[in-house]
Amino acid sequence: MSMVSVMKRVKTYIHGLDDILDGGIPSGHIVLLAGEPGTFKSSVAFNIIYNNVKHDNHIACYITLEQGRDSLIQQMTGMDLDLEAVGNNLSIVDLGLIRKNLEKLGQQSWMQIFKTYASNLKENIDYSILVIDSLPVLTMLAEFTNPRTELFHFFEWLREMKITCILISEMKFGKEEYAQMGEDFLSDGIIHLKMEKVGDVNIQRRIRVVKMRSTKHSSDFYSLLFGKAGFTATRVISE
Repeated sequence: MSMVSVMKRVKTYIHGLDDILDGGIPSGHIVLLAGEPGTFKSSVAFNIIYNNVKHDNHIACYITLEQGRDSLIQQMTGMDLDLEAVGNNLSIVDLGLIRKNLEKLGQQSWMQIFKTYASNLKENIDYSILVIDSLPVLTMLAEFTNPRTELFHFFEWLREMKITCILISEMKFGKEEYAQMGEDFLSDGIIHLKMEKVGDVNIQRRIRVVKMRSTKHSSDFYSLLFGKAGFTATRVISE
């Protein structure tokens, strides 16, 4: 009797989207979460790791390079996410902790320090899901001299970590590029968030799966709604 292996997946905990993704993001994937400012990127990413920790016993880490830790916690508390319910299994780290290491570690590059910090944290708590917010800030601070090559090695390093990683990527207003230095080709998946004007005064948030390796999925846009039950992806509301 042949045994059929079932691919492990990390749920997005966006109602409707996990059905589109045949259960969620394949474990071990590196996924770009791309969108313009104000499209709920950090909220969607935090929603994913929070619920995976709370409901599926994952250990997760959110590294923020833009928003301070206290500000991020306040934002998530405003979404009715009870951080006490996940305890120490969800770590939130801000850039301030890494900046302190810059002074201690001398001539090491910023990227080396970042990798050392993330690797040490992996050894200490063994997280299985990592969010980096955001990739453009990370590459700016790293001051790459050969961006495409160095980014390729960064993605390879992430794969060696044996984790599922969500990289938040900022898109420019009115542009269709999901990334600036080829990371859209390096990633295993791209989830795109955008704001769509409907009529004269209304704005809808929308979400679509641009690509997800090892997954058959729709590439259509869906309306992204947020309410008491959390995030929901539904068929686009008629304009």
